[in-house]
Amino acid sequence: MPVMEEADVNESTPEATPQALSSYSVVERIVLITFLSLVMLMTVLGNLLVMVAVCKDRQLRKIKTNYFIVSLAFADLLVSVLVMPFGAIELIHQNWIYGETFCLVRTSLDVLLTTASILHLCCISLDRYYAICCQPLVYRNKMTPMRVALMLGGCWVIPTFISFLPIMQGWNSIGINDLIEQRKFSGEANATLCVFMVNKPYALTCSVVAFYIPLGLMVLAYQRIYVTAREHARQIGMLQRAGGANSGASDSADHQRNHRMRTETKAAKTLCIIMGCFCLCWAPFFITNVVDPFIDYTVPEKLWTACLWLGYINSMLNPFLYAFLNKSFRRAFLIILCCGQERYRRPSILGPSAPCTSTQINGSTHVLSGCSSASKLLLWFCNTRPVPV
Repeated sequence: MPVMEEADVNESTPEATPQALSSYSVVERIVLITFLSLVMLMTVLGNLLVMVAVCKDRQLRKIKTNYFIVSLAFADLLVSVLVMPFGAIELIHQNWIYGETFCLVRTSLDVLLTTASILHLCCISLDRYYAICCQPLVYRNKMTPMRVALMLGGCWVIPTFISFLPIMQGWNSIGINDLIEQRKFSGEANATLCVFMVNKPYALTCSVVAFYIPLGLMVLAYQRIYVTAREHARQIGMLQRAGGANSGASDSADHQRNHRMRTETKAAKTLCIIMGCFCLCWAPFFITNVVDPFIDYTVPEKLWTACLWLGYINSMLNPFLYAFLNKSFRRAFLIILCCGQERYRRPSILGPSAPCTSTQINGSTHVLSGCSSASKLLLWFCNTRPVPV
């Protein structure tokens, strides 16, 4: 809708606002409440389970990447507790009853926590890049405890500068205050909405910092990880062929090619799932966020709502993408959910004195004498037998 002149805004009434949302039928309300409740419940339970698993499992705490996963789970948990419920209430009742100040606080929390979640995903990709694509000494130098702490701090501090600071100061609404005031009214009498609109400078700055830069880093990191995965699969195949020649197995070559192909396919699928879900969830919102100010804010309200909740769903998917697909986490989850039954417990993933002479790939044992930390991280990343560095 084009920006109205100030005189037009003053003469408009709540009932005449074009952006007013139509009322939902009873069936639509039930479906909407059920869907939103399910999203929030799964987000809370999934992220809580990840945090508890790392706190209780000593082996999981040894892997540096899991510190990013726990902090990511905490950010996503806060999204489900502090952001989603108020958005769901407003969406269902089409009315904001908590006042203008809390509207700004809730909006600031929304931008802060969702941006923090995205930055954590970027840090996880960088951590895996250094672990898999670099030499072990390089990884230890890059990912020191101090650097991990600084990266985690940055994931929480950087979003503050594009959330609470500009939103509470009103920088995002400079030049569009009249339009925001107009859209605060819904179609029902005495009903208002918590409207968050952004001008062009804020839309570009926020989107670049919160999405486009992390997206670029993730694409570069995972592209290099995939190339390294193929190279490691080739090296594993060479070791397999050497072992097959010593044993004199007739079908050794075919067996080795099949395993190497499965390893490459597993790495490719894992990377595609991670990047695909991230882009599917957040790209529609940030594309709309950049385009809307340049087309006079004509994006339909329902499309905005759908894009926003699609981004929220990413907080529900993150535990499955970064934890549930890993066997160490799955075993820890079974121990928690089954009250610590002994049949789900196992010895240490890799004892301090255990030599790196063999590993499991898709159920088959392969000799990997003197394998590097990068190889272990690669196997962990590709959802094979997880081995901490």
